Amino acid sequence: MPLKLEIVTPEARIYSDEVDTVVLPGYEGEMGVLPAHSNLVTTLLPGELRITKGGKTIELAVGEGLVEVTGNVTRVLTDVAVDAEKIDEKAAEEAIARAQKALSELKPGEQQEEVAAAMAAIQRATAHLNIKRKRRTV
Repeated sequence: MPLKLEIVTPEARIYSDEVDTVVLPGYEGEMGVLPAHSNLVTTLLPGELRITKGGKTIELAVGEGLVEVTGNVTRVLTDVAVDAEKIDEKAAEEAIARAQKALSELKPGEQQEEVAAAMAAIQRATAHLNIKRKRRTV
């Protein structure tokens, strides 16, 4: 019994296929989903999403979002999902530098929304860099 996986961003359906497993970056760490997984809805954090199909692994950098698992269907709704080949390493490094600079200019205890946005930007860009650099060494 295969697992149907759909990954959707606001711009497009990024992935839709039957897979063996999917590993997602969740709020409490990585979460693996296999066929016949129990139903759940959880948050998706910026990080690395790994899809295994027929012994091959596909890695995507994903942003924040939601994951819905119902029977043998897993839906990932995220703000971004990017394959390593489409990641611009220099742009990711610049995004980290901009976010770190923005964090350093904020006063402690104030502007919590700006702090959260900068931290999310760092997480997304770091996930992009990790996947790009891992793919380069493989």
